[in-house]
Amino acid sequence: MQNFSRFLSAHSRAAAEFVFLSGAGVLIGLSVSLFEVLFGYGLILIEQWRTAFPLWTFLVLPLAGLLVVWLFQKYGGLACKGMNLIFEVSQGKPERIPRRTVFLMTVCTWLSRLAGASVGREGVAVQIGAAVSWQFGHFFHKKLDIENIRTIFLVTGMAAGFAGLFGTPFSAVFFALEVLVAGTLKYRAMAPAICAAFSASWLSARLGLSAEGYAIRMLLPFSIETFWLPLLMMGLAFGLAGGLFAWGLRRVRKTVTDRFPDPFRRILILGTVLACLMILTGGRYAGSGAALIAAPFAGDPMYAWDFLLKAGFTILSLSAGFVGGEVTPLFAIGVSLGTVIGPLFGLDPMLSAALGFAAVFGSGTNTFLSPVMIGMEVFGFQWFPFFFVVCAVSYLVNRDQSIYSLQSRYGLHDV
Repeated sequence: MQNFSRFLSAHSRAAAEFVFLSGAGVLIGLSVSLFEVLFGYGLILIEQWRTAFPLWTFLVLPLAGLLVVWLFQKYGGLACKGMNLIFEVSQGKPERIPRRTVFLMTVCTWLSRLAGASVGREGVAVQIGAAVSWQFGHFFHKKLDIENIRTIFLVTGMAAGFAGLFGTPFSAVFFALEVLVAGTLKYRAMAPAICAAFSASWLSARLGLSAEGYAIRMLLPFSIETFWLPLLMMGLAFGLAGGLFAWGLRRVRKTVTDRFPDPFRRILILGTVLACLMILTGGRYAGSGAALIAAPFAGDPMYAWDFLLKAGFTILSLSAGFVGGEVTPLFAIGVSLGTVIGPLFGLDPMLSAALGFAAVFGSGTNTFLSPVMIGMEVFGFQWFPFFFVVCAVSYLVNRDQSIYSLQSRYGLHDV
C-alpha cells in the first residue's frame, strides 16, 4: 500500500508538472509570437524598400555597419555574443539572457538587412524567443521545484521563436530540442516546446505572417529504392557543403578578427568591399537569399556558381560584424546547389533543390530531425523518404562541423 501511495504521488506530481509546463508553453509561444510578428513585418518592409532602391542601400552598407557596431559597443553587454550566449546559458555560464537582447538583435538585424548584408533571420528569431522565455524561467526558478526549469523554458522559447517567424512548428520543436547538444534531445522540454511552437505559429498566422511553402510540381516518379544511389551521393554533397560553410565561417571570422582587431575599422573596410561586390553582382546575393530559394520553383534562372557566391557573401557579411542569422542563407545555398547537381543524377531540379534546402541546413547546424521535418513542412509530407535518406547521409558525413561554435557534442561520431 505504501509503494502504491508513492507511485500515485510521483505520477500526480508528474501530471501536475506536465500541465503547468504545457500551459506555460502556450503563454510563452503567444508572447514570443508578438515580438516575432513585429520583427517579421519589419523585415518585409525593409526588403520592399531595399528592392525598390537597391543602389542606395548598398552605398550605405559601411555606414549601417558602423551604426551596428556602435549599438553593440554602447548597449550590447552579454547580448553581443549572439547565439553563443544561448549555448553558454544552456551550459550554465552565464546565468542570464538580458532583456535588451530582443531590442538589440531586432534593430541591428533590420539595419543589416536594410543595407543589403547577406544575412538571415532565423538565428535572431531563436535568440528573441530565448530571451523572452528566459524571463519566465528566471521568475519561476525559485518559486517552483521543477528540475532544470530554466533550461526547459530556454528550449521552449527557442522553439517558439523559430515557429513564430518561419511558421514550421514541427521542425521548430526538433530544432530547439536537438541543437544545443548535437546527437541528443532534451526530452523534458518536449511538451512545452510543442505547445509553444504551435501557439506561436498559430498567432503569427492569425496576425498575417504567413508560413513559407513551395510546391514541387511533379508526381512521385519513382520509388526511393530505384534512386537510392543518387540520393546517397546528393546527401554526401550536401553534407560537405554545409560542413564547409560552417568551417569557412569559423576560419574567416578568426582571420578577419586577427587582421582587423578594431570592430569599427573591420566593418568599415569589409562593408565597403561588400558594397562594391553587391553592386557588381546586381544585388543577387544580398539579404537572406529568399529570392534564390524561390527561383527554381518559380521557373527563374539559376546559375552554377550561385551556391558558392551566396556562401561567400554570407561568410563575409557575418565575419565583418553584420547581424542576422545563417539558417536562411543555408537554405539558399542548399537550393542553389541542389538545382545544379540534381540533373546530374537524373533527378528533377525542383526535387533536388528541395532536398538541398533541408540537407544543407541540417549539415550546417549539425542537426538531423529538424531538417527532415522542415523539408516536409515546406515541400510536402509525401517526400518523407527522400528527405530522410538525404538528411541522414548529410548529417553522418558532416563530422560535427557546425555554424554554432559552442554547440556541445554527444552523438554517433563519438561511437
